[in-house]
Amino acid sequence: MGVLEGRFEESVMTTTLEQAINWARESSLWPMTFGLACCAIEMMATGASRYDIDRFGAGAFRATPRQADLMIVAGTVNHKMASRVQRLYHQMPDPKFVIAMGACTCGGGPYYKYGYNVVKGVDLVVPVDVYVPGCPPRPEALLEGLMRVQDKVRAMHELTRGQPIGELIPKRTGGVMLADEVDTPEKALAFAIRNKEQAKPSKA
Repeated sequence: MGVLEGRFEESVMTTTLEQAINWARESSLWPMTFGLACCAIEMMATGASRYDIDRFGAGAFRATPRQADLMIVAGTVNHKMASRVQRLYHQMPDPKFVIAMGACTCGGGPYYKYGYNVVKGVDLVVPVDVYVPGCPPRPEALLEGLMRVQDKVRAMHELTRGQPIGELIPKRTGGVMLADEVDTPEKALAFAIRNKEQAKPSKA
């Protein structure tokens, strides 16, 4: 902290506004009530007294996406449900995070080959921050995934991104930019160029 070093008592901690905001966010992640299949039973168990997800500040499950900042997709996502998942994701305020819970959500699970109506991974519909594999994953695994989201929130730089003016900045840290976020011709051009560069095969 430079100038402030040693100017206060030992019981006073100095920090930055950005770190304080990140601490508040990581300590009060509000998940959205969003269970799709059998993984939701394990998600409910995580919220019960034995595992107590409220220890991490994430016990306030909200019934509306407008009050939630964490979507835990727990269960099989079929094609009919995919548009609803995406709509709910877009209704969540920024910054927002997604946990893919269970094998079906991560990549189709047992329905990968013959499940004609199952989306082979929710990351085809919305950007995913943390994958929690398992069929179904235990509550401890979901808590581990929640802690990884907290690590991601702790490392966010919303106030001091340090990116040059005019550069395409995604709304989410580490996420992908969706087509509906491209609202100007300049952003559309930058979006197309970046996608073209990412599609090129890497030179070995």
